[in-house]
Amino acid sequence: MNEGRATTGEIVTDIPARLDRLPWSRFHTLVVAALGVTWILDGLEVTLAGSVSGALKESPALRFSNTDIGLAGAAYIAGAVIGAILFGWLTDRLGRKKLFTITVLVYLSATAAAAFSWNLWSFLLFRFLTGMGIGGEYTAINSTIQELVPARVRGWTDLVINGSFWVGAAIGGIAAIVLLDPALVPPDMGWRLAFFIGAALGLIVMILRQWIPESPRWLMSHGRIAEAEAVVAHIESFYPPQPAAKLPTLTLHPRTHTPMREVAHTLFVTHRPRTLVALALMSSQAFFYNAIFFTYALILTDFYGVPSNLIGWFILPFAAGNFLGPVLIGRLFDTLGRRPMIAGTYILSGLLLAGTGYLFARELVSASQLTLCWSVVFFFASAAASSAYLTVSETYPLEIRALAIAVFYSIGTGLGGIAGPWLFGVLIDSGSRISVFGGYLFGAALMIAAGLIAWRFAVKAERRSLEDVSKPLGAV
Repeated sequence: MNEGRATTGEIVTDIPARLDRLPWSRFHTLVVAALGVTWILDGLEVTLAGSVSGALKESPALRFSNTDIGLAGAAYIAGAVIGAILFGWLTDRLGRKKLFTITVLVYLSATAAAAFSWNLWSFLLFRFLTGMGIGGEYTAINSTIQELVPARVRGWTDLVINGSFWVGAAIGGIAAIVLLDPALVPPDMGWRLAFFIGAALGLIVMILRQWIPESPRWLMSHGRIAEAEAVVAHIESFYPPQPAAKLPTLTLHPRTHTPMREVAHTLFVTHRPRTLVALALMSSQAFFYNAIFFTYALILTDFYGVPSNLIGWFILPFAAGNFLGPVLIGRLFDTLGRRPMIAGTYILSGLLLAGTGYLFARELVSASQLTLCWSVVFFFASAAASSAYLTVSETYPLEIRALAIAVFYSIGTGLGGIAGPWLFGVLIDSGSRISVFGGYLFGAALMIAAGLIAWRFAVKAERRSLEDVSKPLGAV
């Protein structure tokens, strides 16, 4: 049922209910594959950047220090922060699908340009622009996941797609093994070729994205009800005809955009407890991940003497733990519920991080044993980090969903993601395991605090319609 009321400018639609009642089909599988490739792209980017750190230090043209490596990681994150805000704002105004092409093109151009870097400042610029493209992807993709996937499996699907980052990490690790082997590729060419892999994968993303439709929920919120109906009809064509049923409807006033004053009021007044949860989850996981993963190669080379061309072997089990976590325990977020699972994974991740840091500081683990420890830690931390994006993207109104993701990603990443790589670069440069352990303890405390906040204030969003979790701003 879809109708417009000319006298009031309202529309009445059952589109959300129709989307939520559909069984899983080939359409949803294709959505998972096409959107998951984006996170594979990000995982590849981050892994290559971390794996080539040794090669960048040894490059005759660059000769980076550990602090320079940390700055490069911070530049990437800073670009992602700015890109998320800019493209998130545009995603709510122009649509989810339209921004796909723009953000991928930004990424493609910048990551290819990074291969031609001639000094520190050129490398920082290209990494900044690469981050902008990836940051824009975060907002458009997470919005689309929420708005196309049925409510009963929304949590698991979101976690698996975000967790596919680590498939890219594994690909990046394997690529690094080959490209950074001086017997196969000249030392100053391997890291340059590594960045072209990301550009090539970006082309595949563009091809896969062509058939993904615009979000029907976004279309209806902008008054384009006929287009929304056509998209839903196309999605329903993947199934046998559904039995006739009276579905709940939504009445709302369409709008072209939401004023920034209303956005701020919604985020920081109307939904203040949700905002506290979002900030805690996003900033703690950003520090946790970016501080540890961006500098993991430096730990291996500086404290364990692992050659830079072998770093990829240590990335593989690390990536496996990160990917398997969301896949194996992700369904519990839809069955046991958001609050216990978010709080549990955050707190457990913090405790395991502190324990691993202690073993490292006391020199009780080898490089291989440390990698195994990290695999266990990030089995839970990966699900925790993915749940942060799930929480932000499903607990704010439709009209500002992409911008809300961008705001909290940017604030959280700005607080935790930019400072983390720089801080750990400095701590590693000190040569002191105790100093690095102090950084691990700080990250552990952030994760445990975020878990406690989630236990107290997180929304019970499992198996509920997005419009039930957070009423659209234009709803009547």
